[in-house]
Amino acid sequence: MLHIVLFQPEIPPNTGNIMRLAANTGCRLHLIEPLGFELDDKQLRRAGLDYREWADTSRYGSFTKFKKECKFRRLYAFTTKAERIYSNVAFAPGDALLFGPESRGLPDEILNSLDGDNKLRIPMMANSRSLNLSNTVSIAVYEAWRQQGFGSKD
Repeated sequence: MLHIVLFQPEIPPNTGNIMRLAANTGCRLHLIEPLGFELDDKQLRRAGLDYREWADTSRYGSFTKFKKECKFRRLYAFTTKAERIYSNVAFAPGDALLFGPESRGLPDEILNSLDGDNKLRIPMMANSRSLNLSNTVSIAVYEAWRQQGFGSKD
C-alpha cells in the first residue's frame, strides 16, 4: 500500500478528489493539520462523492506526529524545487508521497530535513508555476502504482 500525505491542504475539492483517488487505488490518505476546511465541507463531499467513506484516512495534529505515528518505508516530498524527476524513482509498497498546501507548497523546514534523493518534481513547461494538487497527486500515485503492477497478483 502507498501512503498519500497532504500537509495542511487548503482547498476542499482537491482533498475530496484525492480521497476518491485513494479509495480507488488502495492508498492510505494522511491529512496533516491545520486543514483549510472542515471534513464535512460541502465541496469536499461533492468532489469525493461516496468514495469518502471508502478512503482509509488518518488525521494528525502536526508533521512531527505524523512521522512518529505513521509507519512508512520511505518519504518522498513533491516540490517544484527538486532536481530529481518522479519517474526516475523505483517506488515500493509502503512508500509515502508528501504534498504541500496549494498556495505555498511544502515549507523549507520539511524540505531541508529530507535527503535530495527524496525530493521529487513533476516536469512542466518553462516558466510554469505549479500543477493542481489533485492532478499532481494522481500523476505520482499512478506512476508508483504502475511500477507495482497495479496491485496484480501475476
